[in-house]
Amino acid sequence: MTVEDFRRIALSMPEASEGAHMGHPDFRVGGKIFATIWPDEDWGNLTLTPEQQREFVHDEPPVFVPVKGGWGRQGATSVRLARADEATVRRAMVTAWRNTAPRKLAERHSGKRTGPLDNPSNPRKPFSSKERAK
Repeated sequence: MTVEDFRRIALSMPEASEGAHMGHPDFRVGGKIFATIWPDEDWGNLTLTPEQQREFVHDEPPVFVPVKGGWGRQGATSVRLARADEATVRRAMVTAWRNTAPRKLAERHSGKRTGPLDNPSNPRKPFSSKERAK
């Protein structure tokens, strides 16, 4: 996966926009950051919960790594872009977006066909919480 792939996936989330934070690109919904790209461009970061982070790290250890320090203990998770595939990053990105989106926006895009939030393996069924980490 490239930086441009990561950016494309992030910007495909409903009402997502690109900004900058501490000298690197970030992606926001409702004014809050759900994903970033680090300046060396080998890594992306996602805003997950600690439980979600454990699931992704457990299921895909070559791809997902907790951010060091306090941010990581709160769920901030790094993505090794060179080792990631689009389907895996999209599942994690949808999770981060849902964590961050305003509740009403997330609810509007939950449980029905929503384009980028659809489950690509079954277009009639959104990702369940168990499928998210697969």
